[in-house]
Amino acid sequence: MSNEAGSRKVILDLAVTLDGFIEGKNGEIDWCIMDPEMEFTDFLNQIDTILYGRKSYDLWGEYIPRAEDPDDEKEMWELVHSKQKYVFSRKERTSYNNTIFINEDISEEVNKLKNCPGKDIWLYGGSSLITTFIELGLVDEFRLSIHPVVLGEGKPLFSDIKQRLNLHLMDTRTFSSGVVQLIYQLDRN
Repeated sequence: MSNEAGSRKVILDLAVTLDGFIEGKNGEIDWCIMDPEMEFTDFLNQIDTILYGRKSYDLWGEYIPRAEDPDDEKEMWELVHSKQKYVFSRKERTSYNNTIFINEDISEEVNKLKNCPGKDIWLYGGSSLITTFIELGLVDEFRLSIHPVVLGEGKPLFSDIKQRLNLHLMDTRTFSSGVVQLIYQLDRN
């Protein structure tokens, strides 16, 4: 299902620990629960574009599951890799396949995307790109899946945010795994 031009949303959809980390101190994400009840494939079908920072892209943008991984995980990655990808990086790199590298004018480029017909846009991250998008007012929806784990240290979801954000709770979902998903929209008033 496509949106009319100008109605695409940038959605920050991330797993986060109860103490606010998106990864452990050594980059580990082994605490992240993926179960069918969370219907992640439904979210992936809602989007047609993924926005990455360079480090996140290098880790996950072309990730290939192992042969022994479950079939549903392989299918999920195939769906992820079918999306148009934009990578925001200070380093010059050549675009290829369905990946475009952007080195400047983040706000202008993202607003162009939002004003094109298509599905919603997933802001995957990393944390510095998330901060930049928040500071530029480019995030429309926050979908945070709070996992039942406390790490004590790691990479925080939000760092160096310089402005207050008022959010409006749109939905809450609780899963048998203990994950609670909170969906907020940015209050632009």
